[in-house]
Amino acid sequence: MGERLSTTPNWAGLPVTVAGLGVSGISAARVLRELGAEVTVVDGGDSPALRARAAELTAPYTSGFQVRLGDGDTLPEGTRLVVTSPGWPPSSPLFAAADAAGVPVWGDVELAWRLRRPLPATGEPAPWLAVTGTNGKTTTVQMLASILTAAGKHTAAVGNVGVSVLDAVLAGFDDSAAGSGEQPYDVLAVELSSYQLHWAPSLRPHSSAVLNLAPDHLDWHGSMAAYGADKGRIYQGNQVACVYNLADPATEELVREADVEEGCRAIGFGLDAPAISQFGVVDGLLVDRAFVPDRAKNAAEIGSVGDVEPPAPHNIANALAAAALARAYGVDAKAVREGLRAFRPDAHRIAFVAEVDGVRWIDDSKATNPHAAAASLAAYEPIVWIAGGLAKGATFDELAKGAAARLRAAVLIGEDRALIRAALARHAPDVPVIEAAEGQTGAVAMAEVVRTARGLARSGDTVLLAPACASMDMFTNYGERGDLFAEAVRGLTD
Repeated sequence: MGERLSTTPNWAGLPVTVAGLGVSGISAARVLRELGAEVTVVDGGDSPALRARAAELTAPYTSGFQVRLGDGDTLPEGTRLVVTSPGWPPSSPLFAAADAAGVPVWGDVELAWRLRRPLPATGEPAPWLAVTGTNGKTTTVQMLASILTAAGKHTAAVGNVGVSVLDAVLAGFDDSAAGSGEQPYDVLAVELSSYQLHWAPSLRPHSSAVLNLAPDHLDWHGSMAAYGADKGRIYQGNQVACVYNLADPATEELVREADVEEGCRAIGFGLDAPAISQFGVVDGLLVDRAFVPDRAKNAAEIGSVGDVEPPAPHNIANALAAAALARAYGVDAKAVREGLRAFRPDAHRIAFVAEVDGVRWIDDSKATNPHAAAASLAAYEPIVWIAGGLAKGATFDELAKGAAARLRAAVLIGEDRALIRAALARHAPDVPVIEAAEGQTGAVAMAEVVRTARGLARSGDTVLLAPACASMDMFTNYGERGDLFAEAVRGLTD
């Protein structure tokens, strides 16, 4: 069985179990059934919404497809392959059962990698330029896609963002379910989470970047070492460049540990003047000293700080990482600049909301962990900081210590606000701390938070929503949290 699945199986009649009835599970199930596999989808939940989703999924098929709800632990009899959704942890009983039975487990990314088709123009599959990291993945991949588009390539931001990676590798091929009416992609900008990398042992990108490493999802991985090891999988087998963050030595260490193809280079990025084989910043210019002739003596200007929106330090770093991957692929400096100028970030990522009475209001609701919040806090001063929510096991001492000198005041919300208050008391004892919206949720809570912050801010200050926590204790998600913040801020001028 292992040999049969070592490359691309003969899918016809192959019994495959798909774990999870979410977006990636549904995509995998449909693709596998179109390939001829006998598909069983399992999910531990059993709700009216899941039943409706299951009915919609199976409706087009008269056979070869079933969904089992309410039992995600039992391996269906006869299964020869399990394809898992990213969120299922390695400790799941289903995977223990698969291991005991000698059944391989692939993620949706592994499946996509094995299903790649050769492009008519080159005879090779579209290369993958891959990005991972604790924070900044989505922005960097979207910047990269914008640069590749400016270079005239048919591309997309895919994976953990945008287009499903399975749909992307099959798009444009007439024999695929995703193939109608579209040309195959020339190159893919792929965002990969640690979850996806864990289940993608065969992945071998053209070039990859690890943006940063900070404690996150440790409940899933079990330890920081395991989390870092899964992130490091992105470098395995890289062909041209392993891009790492000069400000984060752990990312360079992952490059050192990687087994790459001969000739693959380690390329650093950072906010200082670049050394040889690095990308950096010189007098407000973004500079490439890696992919230029005679890099010991020469460098190439690929843009400026002003080309990046917003020009916060961590976003400049994202732009340099995207540029490094694009240049590794062969994109010229002009297209890098044009792509960065054309890019606009998604909502809730250090987004300017308004200026009211000389105070700037910034929505970075996407900063759902301390590492992301620290990047936002480093971009402004003085700050009235709105923080709190669900800590997900995080600690806040380093965050409070690093931000102390920038803070005018802090407004704390959410279930785990006491953790942040305690950290501020230890490391920023002179910073006023106000707790707001206790016992409240939604729009009512956020209106009080904004009123409280307004009372603390002075002209020239920035009120920054960078919670360092998840949102689900008070809001549906980080998007609703940010939307309600912006709505309450705009209400200040009514």
